[in-house]
Amino acid sequence: MFFLKVSPALAAGCTMVVKPAEQTPLSALYYAHLAKQAGIPDGVLNVITGYGETAGAAISSHMDIDKVSFTGSTEVGRKVMQAAATSNLKAVSLELGGKSPLLIFDDADIDNAADLALIGILYNKGEICAASSRVLVQEGIYDKLVKKMTEKAKTWVVGDPFDPTVHQGPQVDKTQFDKVLSYIGHGKREGATLLTGGKPCGERGYYIEPTIFANVEDDMLIAKDEIFGPVMSLMKFKTIEEAIKKANNTRYGLAAGIVTKDLNIANTVSRSIRAGTIWINCYLAFDASCPFGGYKMSGFGKDMGMEALEKYLHVKSVVTPIYNSPWL
Repeated sequence: MFFLKVSPALAAGCTMVVKPAEQTPLSALYYAHLAKQAGIPDGVLNVITGYGETAGAAISSHMDIDKVSFTGSTEVGRKVMQAAATSNLKAVSLELGGKSPLLIFDDADIDNAADLALIGILYNKGEICAASSRVLVQEGIYDKLVKKMTEKAKTWVVGDPFDPTVHQGPQVDKTQFDKVLSYIGHGKREGATLLTGGKPCGERGYYIEPTIFANVEDDMLIAKDEIFGPVMSLMKFKTIEEAIKKANNTRYGLAAGIVTKDLNIANTVSRSIRAGTIWINCYLAFDASCPFGGYKMSGFGKDMGMEALEKYLHVKSVVTPIYNSPWL
């Protein structure tokens, strides 16, 4: 995240202030230390730590800051825009929340599809904006795929992230830990079927079991809200048209995934889903040259790719008359 933000700003010739999330400040501070060792002049790359409501608010409303690039929740993104509007009308780009769908069609390889679905939601313990938290499965393979994913999820190792045998570490803090558990409670109360997980792991730390809900309806909270944790919502569809409708039935539009061997299905669905990044037969496949950013309430503006440079640049038109030219 640090490099996604800093690299294009430096390439465009900008100086910057980086405010990392209050839960994870140490990596940004260390990268700033490395930047100084690499020869970045003092004052070009500045890291400040603090809370969003103080340090973040000061950046968003500062009259001498020309541009803010923010990654975080949609709620805070609104506040950043409001502060920019009431201060100096600074430019803003936002990479916000997501409720990304993974669409798995009948011709998909069951084992591969199960792996993609689990990695999509459990990578970084679900704390990733593009997590495939809604998994839409065509009815022909639904039962087989659900069985396979449930079996694989039960073998997922949760524990110390420094242990190389571990797949999933703890949630970032107690607030997020409690939030995820509260959404699991909502899923149970609203009638979704808990297939596996749903409980804390161990007696210490903020560990949560990989959790899969089936029979999830579009109007349930676990299908609508970004949980930011290891919680998958499984839904069934019959036709391509129904799959597209379900995929787009969200206020977010950050990413989506498609698993199929049929190129026509892949092309049709990828062009029909309103999301900034569509992965076909893969998921969370990022590349420095591939722009990343959302539609709808997932924000606007791009990280990575040449498009990331544009938000740090202004176009200037300079017009001058040429007198006594033989061509006029």
